[in-house]
Amino acid sequence: MTTTTEHIERIRLKLQSLLKEHHALQKENEKLKAELGRKAGIEQEMKEKTHQLEEQVNILKASTGQMDEASKKAFEKQLNHYIREIDRCIAMLSQ
Repeated sequence: MTTTTEHIERIRLKLQSLLKEHHALQKENEKLKAELGRKAGIEQEMKEKTHQLEEQVNILKASTGQMDEASKKAFEKQLNHYIREIDRCIAMLSQ
């Protein structure tokens, strides 16, 4: 009978230990998820900033006449896209 009680006690202690470890891992997982979300937000901000800086470089090249033909066509295409978007927004506001 004593050995059965000892086995049950050891199982109970192991179970408590596993539960503590499980809770610690859950907390660590939540912390890592939050950090991952924060890093993803920073990455998105950096991508947007890079895009803005690339646009500024293109505008500066266009204004100084230092663009090659391929860059000029790409820049004009982008400008036309922006103009269409602006026209679409104006049309939506007019309704």
